[in-house]
Amino acid sequence: MVIFEWINNQLLKMNWLFELVESLVVKVFGLSMDTRLGASIHFFIYDVIKIFILLSALIFMISYVQSFFPPERTKRILGNFNGITANILAALLGTITPFCSCSSIPLFIGFTSAGLPIGTTFSFLISSPLVDLASVILLAGIFNWKIAIAYVIVGLVLAVIGGTVIGHLKLEAHVESFVFQNNLEMGEEDPLSIQERIEFARDQVLDIIKKVWIYVLIGVGIGAAIHNYIPETFITSILGADKWWSVLVATIVGIPMYADIFGTLPIAEALIAKGVGLGTALAFMMGVTALSLPSLVMLSKVVKPKLLAIFFGIVAAGIILIGYSFNAFSYLFI
Repeated sequence: MVIFEWINNQLLKMNWLFELVESLVVKVFGLSMDTRLGASIHFFIYDVIKIFILLSALIFMISYVQSFFPPERTKRILGNFNGITANILAALLGTITPFCSCSSIPLFIGFTSAGLPIGTTFSFLISSPLVDLASVILLAGIFNWKIAIAYVIVGLVLAVIGGTVIGHLKLEAHVESFVFQNNLEMGEEDPLSIQERIEFARDQVLDIIKKVWIYVLIGVGIGAAIHNYIPETFITSILGADKWWSVLVATIVGIPMYADIFGTLPIAEALIAKGVGLGTALAFMMGVTALSLPSLVMLSKVVKPKLLAIFFGIVAAGIILIGYSFNAFSYLFI
């Protein structure tokens, strides 16, 4: 337990970095940590560095694992199963693809055109942006392991249920015809060497960092402002855990935004520190990552309005239910 606690504090929470940045703010910038400006600068520098260090290391490891699962192999694995088993596998495979919701849609098209049932592909589409292995570690680093594991479990359950329901509704006719006519060739790929896997993982790190860095900076900036400048009474009056509407508002506010989970984590961290319920903060994160407006616009080019509305309704209802459940049982996690 002592070793695990040390690993958690020094490698995930990076207490050494916290103290280093505190020295920088106090001794180099000449600011007190008791002032809003000093605390905000510390929050920003510490969270940005911590997130990018963890993100780079985790994406590299995840991408190395992902190199063993090219689209054709993934399709073959999923094609050997049906029913809820296929949905579970699709949701689990979504966790090793560190994509945002928009980046997941091309794979959704590829899997559907390759003949996988749409229920299975929707389980993947829900899981991929919502839950990935990097988010687990980052959640543990910012909050704790209980919250991280619980978040992953409910995210996977939502993906499995959502895909299963869509599959049972037999909505293939509501997928645009070009998806089935696409006949995307996902040919057999030659086995990669260790060096090629390392290069693939490195390229994935660079590619993903290029895509998300601005959202991380914006998210941490908003988090720093919330943490140190917006009065707690103002935030809790709108999103306090005792407000019945808080989860609904957080989910709705999150939908127009477009960011990766890595950009929303600092905002959730600051909201919880200000007295916002755990479920409310997680509902905001899920709304941004799974139901962002840009991803819905992209998906509307692939599926017809009825299927899009059903997908939105299932995921939104699931997020709201998860949010209220976490608020009701937050004492189990904090």
